[in-house]
Amino acid sequence: MIEGRTLTGTVHDPCTADPLPSGRTEDDRWPPDRQAACYWPHHKAVMDVGVDGWWPDQGDGLDGPSRLNRHRMYWEGTQVYRPNQRPFALHRNASPGIQRFGGYIWTGDPEGRWETLKHHVAIGINSGLSGFPYWGSDIGGFNPTEEYTGELHTRWFQFGAFSPSFRAHGRHWHLKLPWGWGESDGGPFESRSWRADPAELGNTAIEPIQKKYLELRYQLLPYTYTAVREAHETGLPIIRALWLHYADDAAAVGRGDEYLWGRDILVAPVFEKGATSRRVYLPRGVWYDFWTEQRVDGGREVVRAVDLATMPLYVRAGAVVPLGPIKQYADEDVAEPMTLVVYPGATVTSMLYDDDGISFAHRNGEYMRLLLEWNDANRRLTLRLADGARMLPASPRRFQVRLAGRTATRAVTFNGEPVAVQL
Repeated sequence: MIEGRTLTGTVHDPCTADPLPSGRTEDDRWPPDRQAACYWPHHKAVMDVGVDGWWPDQGDGLDGPSRLNRHRMYWEGTQVYRPNQRPFALHRNASPGIQRFGGYIWTGDPEGRWETLKHHVAIGINSGLSGFPYWGSDIGGFNPTEEYTGELHTRWFQFGAFSPSFRAHGRHWHLKLPWGWGESDGGPFESRSWRADPAELGNTAIEPIQKKYLELRYQLLPYTYTAVREAHETGLPIIRALWLHYADDAAAVGRGDEYLWGRDILVAPVFEKGATSRRVYLPRGVWYDFWTEQRVDGGREVVRAVDLATMPLYVRAGAVVPLGPIKQYADEDVAEPMTLVVYPGATVTSMLYDDDGISFAHRNGEYMRLLLEWNDANRRLTLRLADGARMLPASPRRFQVRLAGRTATRAVTFNGEPVAVQL
């Protein structure tokens, strides 16, 4: 419950829509001036016709407790009507503690500039460190500027593919579509103050690049969902500062322009116009270039050549990265098996987590946690269920297993009993 307050000496009934004093906005009325118990029932009508999630905009004028309670309202209120369905609400402001209520935030209405993209990398890292693991930004920036081009949008799109919230949104919405920059007119424009440079339109190179990263995002969903589960259980964010895993590495501690996606994938967004290379610091140990699967020694800075289609990604040695088939949406039923790519060079246990993705049944043990144990000396991968986990449909699970840098695969069927694969 959010309590009412006094405005200009007048006590307002929190369950009525009294006129606001001159100069006040709706942010002043709710929620400090309205109670959640009065406001929430108005959502039921749209839930009854099938609305599944929420996008509460505004609220920037609210104080910290009110912001926290708004997150709480959408979390607890949704469960009043759908008690066994996980709620989703995307907010544009927050307060410490929102992670208890599945709090998802984005960075509001930033300008489409290269400097903005650069700072968003650090903002994403710091949001995770501040207890906000579910975070994202408007890809391309909400408000376009003279710097907003197909190149800037594509670089932001690549960064967005490795952000918890992956959303292209903003003014001149047609250019936010993957194919928007490939059309000659740029679609309908929403303001007189800005128009895309005609020389930037009709660029057919943009759409295939965005398609590449969109499909990669879906292929990595098993890996990302496992990182989300870890965030739920331990508080470790999905976007991780390098020092969370390399605290004794001074160079890693000092880097705010790259991050770990989960434990094993290092992401180095490109945020310079016309870039042909990107300096990347690799912490100690062995790493693999994700695109070429070439082995690279860490503990040093490397210079990675880039074109517009390339954002540097590296994978830690010893990792076993699950890659699902390309999907058009998360729940699409596809027949192709998942691929487990083993990156040799260290003995490491990775994890693959799964549940029904919708309900709270995981709280009662309805989940699969598969341990992927790579023994580097013996070149052996062992798959087994973690203690307390169980097989879920579809069962058995089919995998294709291969070593990074090689094309040959081994077919594996896992039915709940440990199975070893020699590579």
